[in-house]
Amino acid sequence: MISNKLNENGLKVFMTGSEYSLFSKRVGDKVIDEIEEIALKNNINPDNIYSAKQVHGNNIEYCDGSNGDKFLYGRTFEDTDGLITDKKNIVLMTKISDCTPIVVFDKEKKVQGSFHSGWRGTSKKISKKGIEIMVSKFNCDVENIIAFIGPTIDYKNYEVGCELYDEFSDFNNRKEIFKSHPSDKNKYLLDLRLANLSILLESGIKRENIEISEISTYTNRDYHSYRRDKPDYHLNAIFSVIE
Repeated sequence: MISNKLNENGLKVFMTGSEYSLFSKRVGDKVIDEIEEIALKNNINPDNIYSAKQVHGNNIEYCDGSNGDKFLYGRTFEDTDGLITDKKNIVLMTKISDCTPIVVFDKEKKVQGSFHSGWRGTSKKISKKGIEIMVSKFNCDVENIIAFIGPTIDYKNYEVGCELYDEFSDFNNRKEIFKSHPSDKNKYLLDLRLANLSILLESGIKRENIEISEISTYTNRDYHSYRRDKPDYHLNAIFSVIE
């Protein structure tokens, strides 16, 4: 179980890591077998599985069970980093390596969103955009939204160039998000967990309704890591389905 709060409130959430080689170009059609194994292992028989061809943007698509392009498994959207649905038994799947997965769920309206938030998606505040869609399109109340910040790279191992500092100009806590590098004045250490937490709080989510995984994809060998394993890296995936 990857998120107690979500699972306890009607959204089943689970995650795959290094036990699978999902989504690598080298895997090919084997991904179909892996998806079937994952579904069986987690006791789900979904009507459809939605994923996206992620581009580190902030486009978000609604999944109704029949829209989107047919894929090797389920359906997908081009140039998309966020998925939203209010349908039961439809799985939303977000692929990550060191980027941050954000899953949100209105426990009353039964609407979920899953967002891929690397530094670009975080700077564009993709989760805030998703929450705004949930409120405007599905009449969700932020008071009822539970959020989960999933496994991501820890800031101690996430070195970034100084030019990224300007990309976060509208973050009030930018000086806390960007930590001083201990040995290189031309670099920062970027805290994606803190940055995404601040976005959720800015969106009106109660702090007690936000769960944060302390798992680092970089240091925990149970997960794939782009920074640690490149160029021969694979991807993790987080799955969520309304029960």
